[in-house]
Amino acid sequence: MTVCLLLLTAVALTAAVPAPRALVQALWPEREPVVALWVWQCLVATVLMCCLAALVLGAAAVFHTVRDRVFAPAPPAVTAAYDLSVAPLWAVALTVLLACGAAWTTAMLVRELVEARRGRDRTRAHLRERAPELPAGLPAARGPMLVLEDDYPDAWWMPGHPPQLVVTTGALLRLTDHQLDAVLTHERGHARAHHDWLLHLSSALATGFPRVPLFAHFCDQTHRLVELAADDIASRRCGHLTTALALIELNQHRGVLSCASSRRLLGERVDRLLEPPPRLLRRQRALTTTVAALIPLLPLLITFAPGLTALG
Repeated sequence: MTVCLLLLTAVALTAAVPAPRALVQALWPEREPVVALWVWQCLVATVLMCCLAALVLGAAAVFHTVRDRVFAPAPPAVTAAYDLSVAPLWAVALTVLLACGAAWTTAMLVRELVEARRGRDRTRAHLRERAPELPAGLPAARGPMLVLEDDYPDAWWMPGHPPQLVVTTGALLRLTDHQLDAVLTHERGHARAHHDWLLHLSSALATGFPRVPLFAHFCDQTHRLVELAADDIASRRCGHLTTALALIELNQHRGVLSCASSRRLLGERVDRLLEPPPRLLRRQRALTTTVAALIPLLPLLITFAPGLTALG
């Protein structure tokens, strides 16, 4: 058990500290934001799997009740292979720390979900107030698109049941038909990929553990990469220039091309659309995706290795 806990700790620390820093400094994620999002998710899954496996092993060593439940179907040789008879003091402390971390993580996720639900309810109530009242007998507008009468140009996808794309009349006046199609495709790309789930997960982890480099970078990069991924979806259908012009029309009043703007990401997105970087080769994308998918299996391999060795 001691060797397993040490290996799990080493893998978790590697995935939580040096790996995200190297990924942030890499240049290829800008070329393949979807693959980069997958790699970030695999790193997060690896850390969480390490913590969960270490928590189960530590709890089995400290508490006989947990040990009996976890190793009940296992042969005696498998239980003996983990050497759970005596738990060192550091293992007890690690188990308590991981249990507190698991409880805190759950609390942060629940808090994020509750706040997101409340935010959607407030937004929908605000939109109901702004939406014009229809004559009696006409059904309420529950289609995929809602147009608001507002001179301020804006468009956003509102998740929920049913999800809706909200567009202001100011945006309709500024955008051509092709540019509006690019905006619709961009927002539908967010919805189909469930980017809101990723954003909520990354925000919850970053809020709960702000000093963990992986979670902090995961939050920052997720907000950036989901926009790049949606831009790519729109540009492949409507063209890079049309998508860039639509982005400029919707955001030029916010200083999208200003270097001093707090919305620097908008300027980077426009530059990327006007000068699209070359994509990775299909073989490189497949290799990166496969390697990333195998990383979360390391904690499982470390955890089950003593038992499999005893059975072999």
